[in-house]
Amino acid sequence: MDQTSRLAALIQQSIDECIHRQRALLADLGSDVTPLINIAEQFLSGGKRMRGQFAILAYDAVSPSFDPLATEPPKQVLLAAAALEFFHAAALVHDDLIDKSDLRRGRPAVHKAFEAVHQEQRWQGSAEHYGISTAILVGDMLQSWADELFDQAVRLVKPDSAQAARAHFNTMRTEVAAGQYLDLLEEQLSGFGTEEEQLERATRVLVYKSAKYSVEAPLLIGAALAGASPDAELAFSDFGLPVGVAFQLRDDLLGVFGDTELTGKPAGDDLREGKRTVLVGLTRQQLPANAKRLFDELLGDPTLDAEQILMLQRTIRDAGAVESVEKMIANNVERAVEALAGSHLSERAKSSLGSLAEKAANRVA
Repeated sequence: MDQTSRLAALIQQSIDECIHRQRALLADLGSDVTPLINIAEQFLSGGKRMRGQFAILAYDAVSPSFDPLATEPPKQVLLAAAALEFFHAAALVHDDLIDKSDLRRGRPAVHKAFEAVHQEQRWQGSAEHYGISTAILVGDMLQSWADELFDQAVRLVKPDSAQAARAHFNTMRTEVAAGQYLDLLEEQLSGFGTEEEQLERATRVLVYKSAKYSVEAPLLIGAALAGASPDAELAFSDFGLPVGVAFQLRDDLLGVFGDTELTGKPAGDDLREGKRTVLVGLTRQQLPANAKRLFDELLGDPTLDAEQILMLQRTIRDAGAVESVEKMIANNVERAVEALAGSHLSERAKSSLGSLAEKAANRVA
């Protein structure tokens, strides 16, 4: 088993232990609450656990007290890694609600799963409202569990380290909510700004909704738990932010061109949702006025059929936007590698972090 698989398995073990504890805690409420636990368990099964792994590798880089290939990381960073994954799961549950996404990882999104239960049981009231309401509660529950795990983690380290780690965790949560709002706001605007303004806005959403919390924040949290200095934290930011940007740019490509079997979502889902990504911004920069008007009319239409999706995909390719985003991904990975090379981290840490960054940017298992 390689390092990535081993760390993912250890994080999954911490996740499973938490769910087991919560299941026991809620046992007195009876079987009516069992579906909440079951859907949480299902939602948190599998996955690469990338965010948790970045936290663990940052901890090891600052305080090399274990061998990622042979020994377990200290409990505090495993708990923090699991907390990050619970927070991520909560964000996905709420994100699917906001985006009106029916699928997640090839299965019904949480709100659609509970809507189907309502319909199967022929309960009174609106099945759709029941699904939405339950998904909100599931997301809230997952966030609560994330905070419980993180609280357990910081209790195991020195007060200064605990305070620094908690500050990063809190900042991450606030930035994700603000970034999600900015993304939602973009979809409500009736028109586009200038090409330059639109790209700037798309980049801001990319950074705050995903890039920072996917890589930079986990790195800072793991490093802080290990007692990292301000200079060390700066080095992790210099490395982590471009990796996070590359990660989200890849996600934007997958949202338009991704294989349904790989992404678990319908092809072109971001086009139906009207996501105003960097990919879309770069496309619009290159289109003549008539073609741009047609592109804008189709973008965000939830009824787009397969032929219209193919037409929009072709337009994006022909505009050179895919090639431009691929170059941006490569440039950000190069920036991250250069930042890593110039840091004072050990060669082992540089190798481990660099390998995980490459996998994150290219969605390699």
